[in-house]
Amino acid sequence: MAMITTVDPRKARGIRKLLFWRAKRTYGTVPGIFRILAVDLRVGRPAGALYEYLHLRGKSPLSRLQREMLATVVNGKVGGAP
Repeated sequence: MAMITTVDPRKARGIRKLLFWRAKRTYGTVPGIFRILAVDLRVGRPAGALYEYLHLRGKSPLSRLQREMLATVVNGKVGGAP
């Protein structure tokens, strides 16, 4: 199993605490990808923007099937649940 560093929303401080609050308000929960990207905000901001562009916008360039396929591959690469 891959060990990926994440930020616990309950232990977040400073700007991360504000970002977690916003994510929870927007999505109803804090997505796992957000917890991973919050570790290093210099990487997290552009990666998060790319994630939102590909997955969350109304007219995503990827179909629903393509997004599911991408999620499956990434999940496998990071050692996620089968």
